[in-house]
Amino acid sequence: MATSEAEGGRQTGPVLGTPGDFPDRPERRGRFVVHIVIAILCAVCAGGWGYVMWASNGNPQVIDQVIAFDAGRGDSVRITFEVVKPSGRAAVCRLRAMDVDHGEVGGREITIPAGEGYVRLTERLETSAQATSGDVHYCYLV
Repeated sequence: MATSEAEGGRQTGPVLGTPGDFPDRPERRGRFVVHIVIAILCAVCAGGWGYVMWASNGNPQVIDQVIAFDAGRGDSVRITFEVVKPSGRAAVCRLRAMDVDHGEVGGREITIPAGEGYVRLTERLETSAQATSGDVHYCYLV
């Protein structure tokens, strides 16, 4: 409690007053509606973000796997890889060759035509420097 000199040193009511002390203060009637609107906006944003994260997962219908690579030559690398995809759809895969500093020294895209669902390929990539590894960077359906 705070002291007040006008009342003999003793405070009898709330220090900041009561709602009746402020007649021009607006009443809080729409507060529930405001909370509902904020909750709906948050739900829409969360749902939108969830959809973006789900859609950006890539294309899980194409599975690629490197079986082997041979980087013995200084001007090329040979990559053997498998692709599993729906048999009625074509796919595009990007192969790349990396050097000892993980810099890309060669790469190209290849198209795998529709037909078989499982394909095993061996491709040779030209490189600008000695490669130390070769991999499939990505594959997607077209």
